[in-house]
Amino acid sequence: MNCYVCAALRLTAYALLTLVLLPVQMVAIAFNLRLADELPRFYHALCLRILHIEVRVSGGDLMDGPGVIVANHASYLDIPVLGALTRGSFIAKTEVASWPVFGVLAKLSRTTFVERRAVRSREQNDQLCQRLQGGDKLILFPEGTSNDGNRVLPFKSTLFASAERAMPDGSPVKFQPVSIAATRLDGAPIGRDLRAFYSWYGDMDLAPHLWQFLALGKVTVEIVVHPPVTLADAAGSRKELARMCEASVARGHQAALSGLHQGVPVQLIDSDLSGELIGCSPLAIISEDFRLFGPDRRSAPDRFAV
Repeated sequence: MNCYVCAALRLTAYALLTLVLLPVQMVAIAFNLRLADELPRFYHALCLRILHIEVRVSGGDLMDGPGVIVANHASYLDIPVLGALTRGSFIAKTEVASWPVFGVLAKLSRTTFVERRAVRSREQNDQLCQRLQGGDKLILFPEGTSNDGNRVLPFKSTLFASAERAMPDGSPVKFQPVSIAATRLDGAPIGRDLRAFYSWYGDMDLAPHLWQFLALGKVTVEIVVHPPVTLADAAGSRKELARMCEASVARGHQAALSGLHQGVPVQLIDSDLSGELIGCSPLAIISEDFRLFGPDRRSAPDRFAV
């Protein structure tokens, strides 16, 4: 049953959270502080609490270090789900940069914006390779668009070209398939029709969809983590690499929808780190824990490891 009072409260909480943390992230990026890497993940985790999304994970562990996570895509809600699980930067279509609010948030989380045009593919893959060789983890939705959440669309292989470059130490670029499926609403299985309350696709308007979602109860999202693969596993073909990742994601997605994969709930917020980041006021974010502000941001441990 929809609760629009709950929706209003959640929307207010989301707006306040964003208004408080957005300028902090701006400052962190401007001064190249380690907080700039930590804060987006913490923000996404808090957003999941506000949105009343429970994340369950099964399969293997998300890889450490640089590489590309490839996942199916049903909704803008996939962003906080994956963003809360791992410290990484998303790859998004260029149009997202101009979206109100969400475009600004994407830029502040160091999103790489790409055009779905062949003429730009070489330049964009060079950009992705630079990010990977600089130690970044990237998150890619290879379907190129969102869908109704009941299936996985064919993966586009263009952005898998970064697999053809080696890392600075000579090791291959790892691609890790991850399946995402919205499976339950208040503990009851979600059918094909109800899954549209989570999925955002086609000509749906964002604001009404978000408002309707905020009025729902607790939504459970299953994450199935698959082993990483490299270009060598695909006989040197990026198209085959894309096909292998698509097959793994599709199998995990269907298994999650059918109830064969039921993961364990993940605690996304480290209580110690939350105290360091939030404190009692926005000023506490800047003054409480100087360990978050060291110049060596890459060496920080992943405090939210699955």
